[in-house]
Amino acid sequence: MSVYLAELIGTMILIIFGGGVVAGVVLKKSKAENSGWIVITFGWGFAVAFAVYAVGGISGAHLNPAVTLGLASVGEFSWSLVPGYILFQVIGAFIGAVIVFVHYLPHWKETQDQGAKLAVFSTDPAIAHTPSNLLSEAIGTAVLLFGLLAIGANQFTEGLNPLIVGFLIVAIGLSLGGTTGYAINPARDLGPRLAHFLLPIAGKGTSNWKYAWVPIVGPVMGGVLGAQFYHIIFNGGSIIPLFVLITILLIISAASKMMPATSEVTTHYQNNVKEIS
Repeated sequence: MSVYLAELIGTMILIIFGGGVVAGVVLKKSKAENSGWIVITFGWGFAVAFAVYAVGGISGAHLNPAVTLGLASVGEFSWSLVPGYILFQVIGAFIGAVIVFVHYLPHWKETQDQGAKLAVFSTDPAIAHTPSNLLSEAIGTAVLLFGLLAIGANQFTEGLNPLIVGFLIVAIGLSLGGTTGYAINPARDLGPRLAHFLLPIAGKGTSNWKYAWVPIVGPVMGGVLGAQFYHIIFNGGSIIPLFVLITILLIISAASKMMPATSEVTTHYQNNVKEIS
């Protein structure tokens, strides 16, 4: 199997389990309805762990353009492979979202809340404040890359690393996910958002494209920041790229203040799982 196909399959598995757990929690008449944020965060953690188990030995299981770009920025991954990895990650995420749609087919019509339907596919902020939303995604992804590199530097019992990575995802979701639903992965948000836009989902409403750039730009910037920070602390790397990245992120965040509110979703499900990933 090629590394590109492995990334497609791994990201597809990620979305089948990750998008699937959200669908189970928020869609009407699901047996898992209203089971809450804890279920969702653990569902995403296990989704990542199993996807890494499935293809980690082939492609390294990036499953995330922010991971690919972050690792490439510190010399841990070849830049020549970056475009192919990102393309196949997005395609895999799209396919995974289509499978989730088919699996929950009768539940879309039963669910009136358009925000809940969109949440199965993509993220949306709990409070629409673009600079904060952007920084939230950047911080969450920086923690992800720093954590991944830290995990990789440690020795675990053989085969345990993917599970540890899964628990890192759970930790990020529990601690930092409440603001934007912690996309922390451009492919995870963009591929399923495209699926939401294209699929014949009953009463689906808007795909909220005004917000879609945030879970792309934020994670990309944050991923590179996290990798650079780890490289500086543990490998003696130059601090200049870190300052440049932080400056760019702050400029983008400041410029976004002049933009209109990014959330088009006006109806939200009223349980404790608001604007989830």
